[in-house]
Amino acid sequence: MINFLDINYPKLSEQRSSELFILRKETFKDRLDWAVNCVNGMEFDEYDNEHTTYVFGIHNDNVLCSVRFIETRYPNMISHTFAPWFNNVELPAGNYIESSRFFVDKERARSSDLYQYPVSSMLFLAMVNYARHYGYEGIYTLVSHAMLRILKRSGWEISVVEQTLSEKKEKIYIVFLPIDDKNRDILIEKSNQDKLFDDKELAKWPLAFQPNLRQV
Repeated sequence: MINFLDINYPKLSEQRSSELFILRKETFKDRLDWAVNCVNGMEFDEYDNEHTTYVFGIHNDNVLCSVRFIETRYPNMISHTFAPWFNNVELPAGNYIESSRFFVDKERARSSDLYQYPVSSMLFLAMVNYARHYGYEGIYTLVSHAMLRILKRSGWEISVVEQTLSEKKEKIYIVFLPIDDKNRDILIEKSNQDKLFDDKELAKWPLAFQPNLRQV
């Protein structure tokens, strides 16, 4: 149905990178009208580099959703691009990752057999499983007020670290995303409310949402 996997930037194929950056342009420039860099119909920036890993949600060999991860010891959007916007940006020392460029392609989701599923919560669970699998301590991210509401609706016990106003005078937040057992289980429950999938399988990485044949 939908499979989540991670791919490092150096291993990203030309076809998959083009698909990703086109979808990001459609999301962040065309739909949200963010001040992002676009070239030849694609959106990418200086953080798409050798230190970057992408988590993809793949459905019928098409990218349905994605998020970008960078270890916080490397330059990232919180510690560099947006740091001057906040009064205090000091990410803790430790094995943490920063997430950015989160999106779900709404048109692809609506036109597929996944239109009735909580794809955002599935991607949140994938983020947790990825971070746990690779031994990280947690995730930091920068979000808009709308995205903050989506995170809270998932049940994920997030915490706001700092907030400020964007160039459009809209609130933006630095948020910590915990990845402990409790929050993993919260997101498993949110992603599997109809019990179509095996909860034990949903705690793994890579993550596959495949119907539990015993329930079908």
